[in-house]
Amino acid sequence: MSVTFAKGFRAAGVEAGISAVDGKKDLALVVNDGPLDAMAGVFTPNRFCAAPVQWTRGVVADGHAKAVILNSGGANACTGQAGYDQSAATAATVAELLGCTPEDVAVCSTGLIGELLPLDNVLAGAAAAHAALADTAQAGADASHAIMTTDTKPKTVEIEGNGYRIGGMVKGSGMIAPQLATMLCVITTDAVVTAGQMQAALAVGVDTSFNRIDVDGCMSTNDTVLLMASGASGVEPDPDEFNALVAQACAALARQIIGDGEGASHDVRITVAGATSEDAALACGRAVAASNLLKCA
Repeated sequence: MSVTFAKGFRAAGVEAGISAVDGKKDLALVVNDGPLDAMAGVFTPNRFCAAPVQWTRGVVADGHAKAVILNSGGANACTGQAGYDQSAATAATVAELLGCTPEDVAVCSTGLIGELLPLDNVLAGAAAAHAALADTAQAGADASHAIMTTDTKPKTVEIEGNGYRIGGMVKGSGMIAPQLATMLCVITTDAVVTAGQMQAALAVGVDTSFNRIDVDGCMSTNDTVLLMASGASGVEPDPDEFNALVAQACAALARQIIGDGEGASHDVRITVAGATSEDAALACGRAVAASNLLKCA
C-alpha cells in the first residue's frame, strides 16, 4: 500500500507525458487529509540543489504541508529562476485543486538534469492525479511506480506501530552517495506527532540509513526525504518507539535502493571496528565503499 498504508492519506500516479518512456506513469500526488498536516524533511547538501528542493525547503520550514507532488522524467535542476518558477507554478496548481495555499504543497522532481520540465504536461498531470486520488493499495502502488526512473522495481515499506501505522515509498538506483542518494522518498504516518518530533526522528533515521549507502559515489541535486503525519489514528506514540520505527522505515527503503543499484550484482555491508569516534568510522567506511578497486575485486 506504500504511502496509503497510514490512515488519512490519498495518493495517485498517472502518465503525464513528462518521461521519454511511452506509457510510463511519471507523476505522483500524495495528499494528507488530516486532521494534522505536519511535515518534516531532509534534503541534499549539494550546493547546486534543484529548484524543487529550494521550493520544498521553504514549505517544510514551518512544519506544515497538505500535499506533495512528485515527477520523474526531469529533475528541473540547474535551470535557474525559470526552474524555480516552474516549481512554484506546480505548487500553485495543486493548491488550487486542494483549496490550500501554494506554500502548503511540496514539490519533488527526478530525472534528466539541465532541462526545464514540460510545464503544460506537469500541470495537466496534476489535475489528472487529483481526479484519481484514492486511499487504496492500488493508488499507493501507482504513486510508487510514477516516481521511478532507472529503478527496475518500486520500493515501499509498511510498518505497524502500537495503534498507528507508517508507510513509505522511495526511488533511487544511481548517484547514491555521499549524502542521501539520488532519491525521492515520502514516508507517511497516522500517528499524532508534532513537526518537531518528526524532524528529530527523520534526521536520525536518514543519517543511519540513506546517508550510509553508496553505489557510485556521486551526490545528487534533488535528494528529498519527507515525513508526513495525518494524526488520523488518534494515537500519540511512545517517542522512543516512534523514532525507532521511522529509522526502521528508512533502513528498509535504503536497503531496497542498494538492492536495485545500477549495474550492481552484489550487496556489501562494511563494518568498522576500533575507530576512535563514529565520524572516524564513517570516514573509513565511506573510503572503502568508494573504492573502485574494491568494487571490481
